[in-house]
This record gives sequence, C-alpha cells and structure tokens, in this order.
Amino acid sequence: MATVPNVDNKRYQGLIISIALFLSLIGALLAFTFYTSNLLERNTALIDQTNQVANSAQAVIKDLFDLDSSYGEDTKSPHIQRVLSRLEQNTALITSSIAAIEQGSTITDAEGNSYDLPKIDSNAQTNIAAANEQWKTLEPKIQAYLKDADNVMVPSADELTQAVEQAKTSSLFINESLDNLTKDVFNSAERQATTIRLIQVLGVAAIFTYFLIFVFFFVRRLRETDAEALAARQETQEIMETVNTGLFLLDKDLNIGQQHSRALNNIIGSDRLAGENFTNVLRGRISDKDLKTTQQFIEQLYNPRVKEKLVDSLNPLNKVMLHNLSEDKSLDNRFLDFKFSRVYDNKDIARILVNVNDVSDAVYLEQRLEKERSQNDMQIEMLTTILNVNPKIINEFIGNTQAHIEKMNNILKNPGSSQYELEGKLKAIYREMHSLKGEASALKLHSFTKIASDAEDKLHALQNQGQLSGNDFLPLAVHLDDLLSLSNTIATLGERINRSAPSAAKASTVQAPVATQNPVTDHAASNADFDGGLDIDLDNEADDDLLSFYSEFTKEIAARQGKRVQLKSTTLTQTSIPAHLAKPIKEISIQLLRNAVVHGIESPSVRHTTGKTDVGTIDLEVQDNGSNFMLVVQDDGQGINYDSIRNKLIEEGRFGTEEANQLSKGDLLKQLFSSGFSTKEHADEDGGRGVGLDIIKAKVKEYDGKLNVNSELGQMTRFVITLPKA
Repeated sequence: MATVPNVDNKRYQGLIISIALFLSLIGALLAFTFYTSNLLERNTALIDQTNQVANSAQAVIKDLFDLDSSYGEDTKSPHIQRVLSRLEQNTALITSSIAAIEQGSTITDAEGNSYDLPKIDSNAQTNIAAANEQWKTLEPKIQAYLKDADNVMVPSADELTQAVEQAKTSSLFINESLDNLTKDVFNSAERQATTIRLIQVLGVAAIFTYFLIFVFFFVRRLRETDAEALAARQETQEIMETVNTGLFLLDKDLNIGQQHSRALNNIIGSDRLAGENFTNVLRGRISDKDLKTTQQFIEQLYNPRVKEKLVDSLNPLNKVMLHNLSEDKSLDNRFLDFKFSRVYDNKDIARILVNVNDVSDAVYLEQRLEKERSQNDMQIEMLTTILNVNPKIINEFIGNTQAHIEKMNNILKNPGSSQYELEGKLKAIYREMHSLKGEASALKLHSFTKIASDAEDKLHALQNQGQLSGNDFLPLAVHLDDLLSLSNTIATLGERINRSAPSAAKASTVQAPVATQNPVTDHAASNADFDGGLDIDLDNEADDDLLSFYSEFTKEIAARQGKRVQLKSTTLTQTSIPAHLAKPIKEISIQLLRNAVVHGIESPSVRHTTGKTDVGTIDLEVQDNGSNFMLVVQDDGQGINYDSIRNKLIEEGRFGTEEANQLSKGDLLKQLFSSGFSTKEHADEDGGRGVGLDIIKAKVKEYDGKLNVNSELGQMTRFVITLPKA
C-alpha cells in the first residue's frame, strides 16, 4: 500500500513533464516563427526603403528639370515654391535613407511607424556605397542651388545648370546601384523564407507526432481514472437518492452542481435543476429584493474574511415562501428553509453546500399560533379600552366607525369613470379612513389604527400613481371588512362585560355630502348639506371624560413625536355641545389636536433655545353664542411658516418658482388645506399624508360652517371653527 502514492506521483509527474515538453516544442516553434517573421519584415522594409530612395532620386531629377525649364518665373509663385519644397524634402530623405541602409539602423515612415533595417551583406554594401558616392557628388550641387533659389536678388542659374548636368550623370548610376541592391535583398529574403518553411514543416510534424503519442498514453490513463470516478459517482448517487432533504452544491457563479439529491426536485418543484443558475430557479418565486439579497449573501459566503456564523445569521432564505409557478393552481405556495455551508479545498472555499427542507407545516402552525396570539392581544387591548373609557364614548366610537365604513362602502359603490370622479372618490375615502384612524388612535385601539394605516398606505400609493381605474379600489374592501369585524367584536365584548351599559350604537344612515365649489379662504369655508347623525347626550360627567380623552390623546401623540404637551380647557366641561354637532366637533377636535402636536408644538430642545418652556400648551375651548357653536384650538408653537409652504409647493411641482412667489397667504392656506399636501418630510402614524386639514375643510363645508386661521410665526396658531346650530 505504501507504493501507491509513489506510483500516482510518477504518473502525474510524467503527465506534467509531457505537457511541459509539448508546450516547449510549440513555444520554440512560435519563437522561431516570430523571429523569422521579424527578419522578413525587416527585409521587406529594406526593399521598400531602397525603392523609396530610387523613387526620390527620380523625383529630384524631375524637379531639377522642371526648375530649369521654368527659370525666370517668379520664385514666389506657388509652382516654384511647391517644387523647391519637394526638392528639399526628397534631398534630405535620400541622404538619411542611404545612411540608414548602410548602417542597418531604424527608419520612420511618413505615417510615423518605425522599422529596424537589417545589416546588409558585402554585395549589398558595394551597391549602396556606389549609390552613395554618386549621391555625394550630386547632393552638394543641389544644396548650392537651394541656398539662394528663392532669393531674386542672387542669380542661381549657374548652380541650377550644374545640378541638372550632374543629375543626368549620377541618376543612372544611383538607379543601377539601387536596383542591384534590391535584387540582392530580395534573393536573400527568398532564401530565408525557404529555410523558414522547411523548419516550420519539420516542427509541425514533430509536434503532431508527439501529440499522437501523448494522446495515446493520456487516454489509457484517463480510462483508469474514469473507472475510479465512476465507482465514486455511484456511491454518491446512492447517497443522494436516499436522503430526504434537498442537497446540492453552488459555485461562485451560483450554478447548481451536476449532482444533487433526488428529493430536491420535489422540494423545489422543478424537474431540471442540475447545471441551472440558482437565481433563475428562484426568480419569480421569491421577491426581487430577497433575490438580490441572496446573491449578495452567497458572495459573502465566498469571502474568506467574513466569518461563516456571522453570515449565516443574515440568511435571507430562512423559512422563505416559494411561490407556485406551475399551471396546477391546486398546489399551494411552500415555505422552504435553506442552510448554507462552506466546502473547503485545503484552506480555499471551493463550493457552497446547500441543504433545503420543506418547513411549510411548521410555518403554517407558527402563523396559526401567531394569529391566535394577535387575536388574544387584540381582545385584551379592547377590554382595556372598554374598562377605562366611558361607555358612551365607546358606543359613540362604534357608531362612528360603522358610519365611516358605510359611507366608504357607498363611495365605493358609486360609479366613476373619469379621472376627476375617481380622484374625488379617492379623496373622500381617504378623509373617512383618516377620521376613523384618528378616533381609534385616541382610544389607543392600535388594532384599528394598524388596519386604517395599512389602508392609508394603499390610498397614498393610489394618490401618487397618477392614472386611476375602478379596479384600483377593490383591495380596500378587505380593510373595511376587517374594521367592521373589529367594531362588532368590541361591541360584543362591551355588552358581555357591562350589561347595564347601552349596547353598541347602530349605524346611522348617512348621505354622502354634496360639496360646493366655493374655496376655503382665511376666514370661511363653503356650504354643504347634511342629513342624519348620531345623537349623543353628554352630561357633565361625559364632558369630563371627553376632556380626559383629549388630554390622553395629545400626550400619547406627543410621546411618539418626542415632545411634551399640556392640554387646557376652561369651557369644555361647562358648555353643552349640541347633540347633532357632537360628532363633527369631536372629529375636528381630534384632527386639530393632532395637527397642533405634530406641526405646531416644537421639540423641548427647540423650545428651550427660543426661550419657551419645554412643555407646549394647547388650548381647546368651545363657545355657544346662541345661533352658532364655536370650537377654538390654539397652540403656542412655531406658527405657520408660509415660506416653508411655498418651498414645498415648488418642490412637489405643484407650482413653478415664479408662480409660487406670487401666492398670497390666503392662497398658501388653501394649498395647506388641499388633499395630499403636507409640510412634514416623512409620513408616520400621526401625520404627513396631507389628510387632516382636508378632513376639517370637508366637515366645515358639510355643516355649512366657517373656518378662521390666525398665526404668528414662532409664537402661536389658532383655528376657529364656527358651526351653525340650526
């Protein structure tokens, strides 16, 4: 057994040596080819250079003859200047080229490419020397002429004549020498090319023969290795077919390995997984966000600097829902639990082993238990509210909730095809839902508040999507059913706990308000008709409870907003609110108190820097002046910042900069009361969706009332609501 590793080592050593030798032969042939190619390239450059010298010599002679025949012409004429320039360039080119050919140096062509000229043999040296000797006889005469050729004050006829006569003699010798040189170089290049082809043929034959020998021995060794691998694969296959969990390997590109457990197909719900990309298998079955997170998660698993336990805690596929994409709709979505483990090759991370289990039954059981816990918590919450709030307020809330739901149902049933009608429906439903949420929040009924907030999220999304259709409103019916169910539950609990208390108020018949087109100004709102309502007889004890109710409501909002607030009222417990105005007064009060805490009162740190007390004050007063009933809500907060409203309008694109700068305070207040507009940067449970003031405007219209707003920046804001008693 001890000799087996040595045999294996020799086998691999021989294979490596064979491959290295094979690559060496190929490398040697390539190096020789590269060298000979370079040599041929240099010979070609030499031939081109000799041809260029010959052509330039012909051009020089032609230009000399041209200048001789044109002697007497103005030396500044374009023709003479062009010929002189060309003669000078060709003269310099011949001189430099002959020197480069003699020395075998580097030349540069007209395009800027450099070439190394080869060293020429003795015959070629004789020819280039003869050409150079003739050129040295001609070139000084040309230079003597060019010296004063374009100077009209110096005669140059003699120099030109001498250059022409010498050119007639020298050109023949130069061309003959260059022709002989070209022939010598061409013959030498041809002999080199023949030798190169012979060597290349022999080299290719040797490489091919060696390759055949190499393949023969390699295939024989490969068969032995395949036999061993097949046995190992069969063992692995037996394991994969036996386990009841999904097992597979992932590479860095997230490709699933060729081997995986048989159970994986049933768990994932796909017949073909081997070789597939893991992201393609999951795409459409989990959210795009989870898919992207999964890719990043697996990338971190391949990062050796990140600890595996730390990454495992961030696993996005822990009990993830896998959506059913098959045509068989009877199959439910399943919950799968993916576990990822690193597979190491020495110290390197080679693969990721993935273990998948179907945990649908366990997840459904957890969800059922969680739902039961939530229902128990909800009932405890409702019981707490019932035990701590005046029964009349509870009954009023139930009646108002049912009235809000009925009104929203009626709005949903009303046909609407144009965008104007659909936007009107959206605003009306938004107002009702926000009012309902406000009352539920005031009673600390967080179950109501949560459902209403979810509905508001959908309404807010519809408000921002632009184009509306009737089908967009269908999902809201689910929220209305949930709210109605909670309302019935709290009514039932109340009856069981306190049989002596009045039973839950039944829903009143409420007709949708018919709003006029008169806008809200600084001092008044437009008129509307109203029919029906809840008649609630609040005695002094109920008024005391109502003040306590408002006070707790404002403190709870202030705590969420990180503020401190004190609610004051000297008239709420002393003034009787007319029964038919109790509901709108309460709804408007809730919205104004929330608005005062969220938008008016500053945080303690800000109030401290402005010289105010840390605790903000809100005054809520009611007055009965005979024909009208007045509600006044005033806070000592930061006041209305009209510049902030203007900037927000520009930021949201409702007005251009120039148009917004021309808006008066009254115009800005109209926008502040418009649906969907808020100066709060981020929406939360208490505000920021631009619905609260819109509700106040709608209620004032509905009851044919008036609205007055007064504010001093940095000091206070006062809302005065006047509703006719008749």
